[in-house]
Amino acid sequence: MTIRIGLTGSIGMGKSTIAAMFRRLGVPVFDSDAEVHALQGPGGALVGAIERLFPGTTGPNGVDRAALGRAVLGDRAALRRLERLIHPAVRRRRALFLRRHAARPMVVLDIPLLFERTGWRQVDSILVVSAPAWMQRRRVLARPGMTGGRLARIRALQVRDSVKRARADAVIDTARPKSASFAIIRRMVTCMRGG
Repeated sequence: MTIRIGLTGSIGMGKSTIAAMFRRLGVPVFDSDAEVHALQGPGGALVGAIERLFPGTTGPNGVDRAALGRAVLGDRAALRRLERLIHPAVRRRRALFLRRHAARPMVVLDIPLLFERTGWRQVDSILVVSAPAWMQRRRVLARPGMTGGRLARIRALQVRDSVKRARADAVIDTARPKSASFAIIRRMVTCMRGG
């Protein structure tokens, strides 16, 4: 039976870095964000439906993420309409991924909103990636187009880091050197593989 590790963490905590470490060790990773990008990118399966829901948010390169963000951030009803479109599509892709890797000893499901939705019910173990709030803020504000106000709106939609940490089976503190995080991940993978 394949062990499903749910990988999560709030924005700017270093989840992508940890996911890359699992890949480096040969563990298949389902990246929910990457799937959303593919569904919304040029020729993506959801581009037409998103344009119908939020006119003017798409173009030749697919969904204009900044325009879509302006249309839904701070508007819970609009965000729910978007989620009702995106989440089922991502779940279908995740099911395909799990079938494709059914013979593997473990997989990682990188799900940013694991606790905010019901993703935690579909995994065997939860790994939370965390860092101090000041570090999270510094990382996120270094991203192009990010502002303090936008970060505050995103954080308001996410379960608090302290709650995620309390519900986790394991926590990776990404304030530590990457080599320390990699050593922890390597031990975890070795243990789960029975090595």
